[in-house]
Amino acid sequence: MSRTLPPGWYPDPDAPLLERWWDGSAWTDHRRAPEAPGPPRAAGRAAGRARAVALTACGIALVAAIVSGAVALARGDGDDVVADTAPTVASPTPTTASPAPAPSRLVDELDGISLPLPNGWVPSTYVTRDNVVMTTDGGRVFTRTLPAASGRAPAALARKDIPQAADASYGRIRSHRVVRSERVAVAGGAGYLVRWRVKTAQGPSAYVQSLALTPARGGPSDAVVVRFAFDAGPDGPPLADMDRITGGIRPVNR
Repeated sequence: MSRTLPPGWYPDPDAPLLERWWDGSAWTDHRRAPEAPGPPRAAGRAAGRARAVALTACGIALVAAIVSGAVALARGDGDDVVADTAPTVASPTPTTASPAPAPSRLVDELDGISLPLPNGWVPSTYVTRDNVVMTTDGGRVFTRTLPAASGRAPAALARKDIPQAADASYGRIRSHRVVRSERVAVAGGAGYLVRWRVKTAQGPSAYVQSLALTPARGGPSDAVVVRFAFDAGPDGPPLADMDRITGGIRPVNR
């Protein structure tokens, strides 16, 4: 089949009831109504005329198809027009790896104890002497190793450490009030805690606690002080977390 069509009037692909001028390479803007049929022939030739009309209609449809194909070829690169029937490949649903579950306890091998991690608390990357063990918004927990050779009881160790813990956590303290001071059994041994409500030099209030632990049987030979620093009010963690961590401390061998 020829790829070109000679100039002439052909059925308009956009308006089948009209004819449109094809200039041999593209459609023009010239349109017209199809020419009216001539006067009817004799009745004896009616059947023949009906057949001619049918053939003419088929011819018009064929010409329209040829013209449409020629237009498509004229717009292409000269190759046969092939419909884009490439299957649509669905994008694979991205899979998100489930995050590893957060640890429920933090092990401090240096001091031989493990501490619970309440919701919202995260362990420090490194745990070294006098370093932060865990943190959350407005809250920090430290561990500090003390020589047991001092021979002091946990109460004396906690009372001596609490002002140092307050200064180390919040700088100069303007005032303080003792909230709790009591003996506790923790980490398989005897312990003592002192908790202060402090006013800092900048004005905000905070809670500071020193928890002194004597070595458990079979544990390290040094005493341990666990320091807590909680901002007061909505900027800090709930004070109940201090009690949860205190009551949940265990020796690493348990």
